[in-house]
Amino acid sequence: MSDDTPRRSASGHDLTPLNEAEKARLAADLSEEERRVILHQGTERPFCGGLLEEKRSGVFACRLCGLPLFRSAAKFESGTGWPSFHTPFDPDHIRYIRDMSHGMIRTEIRCARCDGHLGHVFDDGPAPTGLRYCLNSVSLKFEEST
Repeated sequence: MSDDTPRRSASGHDLTPLNEAEKARLAADLSEEERRVILHQGTERPFCGGLLEEKRSGVFACRLCGLPLFRSAAKFESGTGWPSFHTPFDPDHIRYIRDMSHGMIRTEIRCARCDGHLGHVFDDGPAPTGLRYCLNSVSLKFEEST
């Protein structure tokens, strides 16, 4: 399958990878901090993200391309200083990459459509998955349910 072949997730969302021109167009609206984290695999400081305390009902989507990533019902307080979730909106919306930086082995998570860096996933989360998806607030935008 080529990178421009249209494909849909199980939940019906377009997962066709963005071309470089489209990524550049969307990235033009990012702040310097958002660019550092999303495009260059940075990490925001703990306990400073704007979505850490978000408790309204809704969906957390990719800041760059808008793909839904996590429902608010899957959010939990991990005490780590970053928004944490136990279950993705749709497993097809998350891409997993082995990360051996910083002297450890972790699993980086990225948006399956635009390849934007989201954070990391760890195996110390609550039921039902036992996973802790630890995300940077700047990688997300919150869309409140009405």
